[in-house]
Amino acid sequence: MKAAIVGIAGAALLAEEAALFRAHPPAGVILFARNVQDRPRLAALMAELRRVLPREAVFMVDQEGGRVARLRPPHWRDHPPAGTLGTIRRAWLSGALIGLDCAEAGFNTVAAPVLDLSIPGAHDVIGDRAFAEDPAEIARLGRAFAEGLLAAGVQPIGKHAPGHGRARIDSHLSLPTVEANHLDADLLPFARNADLPWMMTAHIVYPAFDPTLPATLSPLIIQRVIRQRIGFQGVLVTDDLAMQALTGEPADLAIQALAAGCDLALYCSGAYAPTEALLSRCPPVSDQARQRLAQARAKAARARLDLNAEALARERDRSLT
Repeated sequence: MKAAIVGIAGAALLAEEAALFRAHPPAGVILFARNVQDRPRLAALMAELRRVLPREAVFMVDQEGGRVARLRPPHWRDHPPAGTLGTIRRAWLSGALIGLDCAEAGFNTVAAPVLDLSIPGAHDVIGDRAFAEDPAEIARLGRAFAEGLLAAGVQPIGKHAPGHGRARIDSHLSLPTVEANHLDADLLPFARNADLPWMMTAHIVYPAFDPTLPATLSPLIIQRVIRQRIGFQGVLVTDDLAMQALTGEPADLAIQALAAGCDLALYCSGAYAPTEALLSRCPPVSDQARQRLAQARAKAARARLDLNAEALARERDRSLT
């Protein structure tokens, strides 16, 4: 099993994609709006993927609520952005409801919560995806949201370590540099959620930590900041290696990120040729990463509760009016 999670092209698995996944099985897949049409077709796609992927494969989706949501009405619930939740209970309810939607659709891992700061004047790529401006409040609300996801039986991913909130440009389009010398506030939400099963790196240069390499590719940041200072010991996955913040071939970037200390490389474009190149060259999942993945699955299984989605949705709707 290769140390990569990859995207696919469309709403059905192509024959060439199935053959690639059998030859070079990825650790999992991530699905986007291009892959999600309605419940029956998504169920059929998930069944196709389960037939060709390893039994323990990761099925990941970006489903934060607000503008970052791949499961949308009219087929799935609408969920408010994190920045509008404001209370521990509403954050937990949203996490649980998002988790229930995702688990029912076949996903076991959700790329949320966002633990980045909301910074006035920063680029709005984070914006209302952040829970608050105050780092301690972000830590509390992010934890509640993650606990809701876990209660639904899915694994949350805290992102984007060590903090995306201060970036003044969108890392989807270019490489940001965060010049601040003191980033204690940015690290605090991650440190207080260091026991989450997953975290995702940021494609950002932080000269205070590493003068040249973005966090995703930096052994200094991954080892000294994320693993030691934040204290995170779970599954560390890169942000999407197709983003324009990074330059170079996706396969080369994946190898560099894994060598720097990431457990898994994430490549989301769904384009066949670079996905094939990445999977053919990517090393297998390390023994340590396998152990972390198993621990993440076990954490979600232990935390799962018997939840009544309709009752939770009514409570959240009442609390938001």
